Amino acid sequence: MIQKESYLSIIDNSGAKNVSCLKIYSGNESRYAYIGDVVLVSVKNLRAKRRSSAKVKKGELAKALVIRTKTPLNFFNGDSLSFFENSAVLLNKNNKLLGTRIFGVIPKFFRRTRFLKICSLSLGLVC
Repeated sequence: MIQKESYLSIIDNSGAKNVSCLKIYSGNESRYAYIGDVVLVSVKNLRAKRRSSAKVKKGELAKALVIRTKTPLNFFNGDSLSFFENSAVLLNKNNKLLGTRIFGVIPKFFRRTRFLKICSLSLGLVC
């Protein structure tokens, strides 16, 4: 469950390390964002090794897709899925990925969304 001013870690190689959520694009006047939702974020920190070749700058606004949340995502068959951190991947204006690699596993949920490319770039799928 992500809301305004929540911090998320970035799990792709776009160069950003931490971002802060500014706006949630899912639904009408939605207060929380869950796995699979698009949010507007501000870049807070950059990765030390990628500062010179980063695709984003500190303080820049970008869209992000929420990949993992600490709050459990409950499915209709009784399963639930939660992670240890809140994380996202950065998107450009046309909702395409900024990075070329995704670190760690992602939920199998993304196979049935319009972000199918994320499944091929990640290390693996879970649940």
